[in-house]
Amino acid sequence: MPRAVSGRLPRIGDWTDLDGLAKVQDSLLPGTLAAAAASPFYRTRRAGVPADRAGLAEYPLTTKDDLRDAYPFGMLAVDRSRLATYHESSGSTGTPTASYYTDADWVDLVDRYARMRVGIDKTDTFLVRTPYALMLTGHVAHAAARSCGATVVPADNRSLATPYAKVVRLLKDLDVTLTWSLPTDTLVWAAAARRAGLRPDRDFPALRALLVAGEPLSPARRDRIARVWGVPVVQEYGASETGGLAGECPHGEMHLWADRAIFEVYDPATGRISADGDGELVVTPLCREAMPLLRYHIGDRVEVSHRDCPCGWALPTVRVLGRFSAGAGITQLGLEELVFRLPAEYGVLFWRARHTASGLRVQIEVDDRHAAVASAGLLASIGTAHGLDAAVDAVPPGTLVPPGVLTAMPEVMKPRGLFTADEDWDRALRYY
Repeated sequence: MPRAVSGRLPRIGDWTDLDGLAKVQDSLLPGTLAAAAASPFYRTRRAGVPADRAGLAEYPLTTKDDLRDAYPFGMLAVDRSRLATYHESSGSTGTPTASYYTDADWVDLVDRYARMRVGIDKTDTFLVRTPYALMLTGHVAHAAARSCGATVVPADNRSLATPYAKVVRLLKDLDVTLTWSLPTDTLVWAAAARRAGLRPDRDFPALRALLVAGEPLSPARRDRIARVWGVPVVQEYGASETGGLAGECPHGEMHLWADRAIFEVYDPATGRISADGDGELVVTPLCREAMPLLRYHIGDRVEVSHRDCPCGWALPTVRVLGRFSAGAGITQLGLEELVFRLPAEYGVLFWRARHTASGLRVQIEVDDRHAAVASAGLLASIGTAHGLDAAVDAVPPGTLVPPGVLTAMPEVMKPRGLFTADEDWDRALRYY
């Protein structure tokens, strides 16, 4: 596996400007290209693997369809006996893609994750509330926290063994200090805590930060989550095929880990590819053995810039806009920003919207005493931002996130075939 500085992975501080960063990338690239030459996909593609950075700049993009067509091991560049783990993406935007990592690849994955600006150490109790199973995210957080000496609580978010009410109990009873989850999960925890008679900002004194990733997060929602819980919200960005790609500096700016990958921005309207600007992210990981990727087109809409940051990291900054839009310039991130700009005292945590030919319909959960003013305020904001017909419906709390979701108890049983008369024998042989 390529190493740039004294036989080790690059560290922030190994460069002081963009020229120094480029030298770090150039020192890693030959190893990446050599690894790609061992991949069946790249070995047989076009005229083979490019020889240098200039050749890479002319090389065609690698797409998600390429990864799907290569399923399961067409991208594999090492002997299978060297693989440490195999993963698949969530498939949230299509057929899942496969990815795999060696032990050396895992050293890089863990190192990038452990760059979290709040730090992780042996005094932390770290609750992991992202998927385990085939996805990468839970395993990376778990491994990184353990490497830092933290106590890990593997709560998963795809298991009926850990419903929201149980997460709240764990947060309180175990004095959890850090969590790792989707941003939305933190709001559902807050609602579940209140349902249990607890105040998120008062009754969890050990909690010191909420670490989040996995979905776009608007500044307004981030501020609301931080206010609800009374702790910082720290964002990370990555993908199953690549691991972490960006994280926050001490000043709260999101920086691409450009010492571990070469990043580009693709404009689908013009086909132009540049080092920064608005478009879709393209990444060439530089510390990857098992599954090298050359100019991988992730597809996430981003804004990348090389502006100066007080942190002095000399890494490009990124704003992740997500992938989903509903037409007419309406994006989830944009609508979310408008929803969470509503005054916090209205108590709006959950919303949904649908854009059809007849216009935009939005629903927000809000108590009756704030329903009229909240609806009117959001309607006015949408009109100003988008200039289109909209309807905003205030629905009672519990409509979008039912109380049963917040109070459900664990539902786990061991497989069995024999039941008594008052039991549901349709559950025979199921684990849950």
